[in-house]
Amino acid sequence: MPLFRESGIVEDPWQRLADDTPVPADGMVLVSFARWREARAALLARRGPIGVALANTDPVEALASDTSRLDLITLHFPKFSDGRAYSQARLLRERLGYQGELRATGNVLQDQAPFMLRCGFDAFESEQKGFGEALTRARTLFSVVYQPTEDGRGTASLLRLKHTSPVIRGRWPGGPEGESPSRSVRSD
Repeated sequence: MPLFRESGIVEDPWQRLADDTPVPADGMVLVSFARWREARAALLARRGPIGVALANTDPVEALASDTSRLDLITLHFPKFSDGRAYSQARLLRERLGYQGELRATGNVLQDQAPFMLRCGFDAFESEQKGFGEALTRARTLFSVVYQPTEDGRGTASLLRLKHTSPVIRGRWPGGPEGESPSRSVRSD
């Protein structure tokens, strides 16, 4: 399956290991989450980069103490309407501080590319025709975003507040000179 990055199609250097395949002493290997849990110490002791493939039902928090040791984490999209891998990606990047390659696998469609990038994915396996071109345009497809992420883009609501709210610009609404409004107390 083609592997895409924003720079284009790249060769996949990772060797995917079935759970019953012996682990080579070196080289880049990708193992299932189940295998990671049962052979974690041995996998970390070997020479060479290690990656873990997660299903969208696997708890990413279980990798919290190992995110700095992993070079690749793949998150699986079983169907386009299942967005749990988006949440997993944000947890890995924003809460657990994962800095390695984060790859989307499974039913990865070009319409999802802008959202996947915002969640922290930086590699994509897709057989969809036109995915590479869509990925090239994905960062600039939307000029305004609605949900906050760690990508540094301001949300629509924040931008609206900055441009229209006198409180945000340093003035308090109420008077012609921006003075604080006085409270009027009714005496009935």
